[in-house]
Amino acid sequence: MPRHRLTDEQWEAIADLFPPPAPTGRPPADRRMLVDAICWIMRTGSPWRDLPEQYGCPKTAWKWFDQWNRDGTWDAVLQRLQTMFIDADEIDDQLWCVDGTAVRAARCAGGARKKGAQTNRKTMR
Repeated sequence: MPRHRLTDEQWEAIADLFPPPAPTGRPPADRRMLVDAICWIMRTGSPWRDLPEQYGCPKTAWKWFDQWNRDGTWDAVLQRLQTMFIDADEIDDQLWCVDGTAVRAARCAGGARKKGAQTNRKTMR
């Protein structure tokens, strides 16, 4: 199983959170494929336009990501999957760490001058 996709067990835990497709209109997009596409984007950090063809249209994936983000579906997905992993003792619900070693800032944030910036000799001693 590719590492950017949900397992069958994970999908079964969250499948009911996604609304069923409308019975009319265009052929519906597969909800699981959309979730896998969104997970691929979130895990790789790639732009939406770089979504592999196997996941379908990037515009469709973005549209559903945006809609599910606005209506709180992603919050419910996160809560359900976290609960599932906590119950299986795969993650610790008390300890959370954020790695900030790759946080980058502009040169000027560290006090460096910008290229071509005029210096005032009275204040720069």
